[in-house]
Amino acid sequence: MQETVKNRALVSDRLFRARTGTLALNILFFVLLTIGLVAFIFYLLRYQNLLLLYLPTLLQGTLVTLIISAISMVLAAILGFLGAMGRLSRFTWIRWIATVYVEVIRGTPVLVQLSFWYFGLGFVLTTIGFNPYAMAYSFMTTLQSNSLVPDGFNGFFYGILGLSFNYGAYLTEVFRSGIESVNRGQSEAALSLGLNSQQTMRHIILPQAIRITIPPFTNYFITLIQDSSLLAVFSVTELQQLTYGLAFPQVDSSKKLYVFIYGSLFYLIICYPLSLLARYMERRFSNAY
Repeated sequence: MQETVKNRALVSDRLFRARTGTLALNILFFVLLTIGLVAFIFYLLRYQNLLLLYLPTLLQGTLVTLIISAISMVLAAILGFLGAMGRLSRFTWIRWIATVYVEVIRGTPVLVQLSFWYFGLGFVLTTIGFNPYAMAYSFMTTLQSNSLVPDGFNGFFYGILGLSFNYGAYLTEVFRSGIESVNRGQSEAALSLGLNSQQTMRHIILPQAIRITIPPFTNYFITLIQDSSLLAVFSVTELQQLTYGLAFPQVDSSKKLYVFIYGSLFYLIICYPLSLLARYMERRFSNAY
């Protein structure tokens, strides 16, 4: 009896020490985090004149980055859904087309694909008379808003297409795996109740698959926002291009580094809330169905 009481006391003592040690480590972490945040704020205020001077320009670049990313993600979601339907098609030739699309796109660098769209396909289409800038300018002229068409519109156009086709391949696999993760028994039950295959897909499978694919979809959107900086290669005046334009004229290397960090902070401000949203959705829907 005494030995049992002694063992319990030892266990309680060990648990108390473990909890005390964990609490101390947590307190130390938050203290160091607070010190780091305060130090970073003081670093940003070190060049307060640059902070205020470049803020409007970087905000404008952030808006362009968001527009490019949002349009690209919408098109990528459409391509991804069509690709997933192709991968799951009962027709062999459709499955092969979708498979080749996914494997080729995922097996080659995104910058090479963007170059293909801008320098390759863009040159071919321009040769036969297709000019996105001229078409957009003509359309906006009828609305008396042709000044809104940027000089680098072709870079926007082909860059968005390139990003859309790239991320469409990845979303194809996300949507396909989400559809296939739905229990097959539910499809069989729906068919036995008189629903056809299209009704089963629309009312039974897709609502569940969408809930499953929301977290990875959000993660890919975060990556797409960061990859939109590659359009700076085509002189698209998005956030990365403007950051470069503001940083390189700086003679002082410390100021040049400051501008790069300042520009990167805008990416963090965009991506971090989306990252929190993705984690929340992953927890929220982890046990769904």
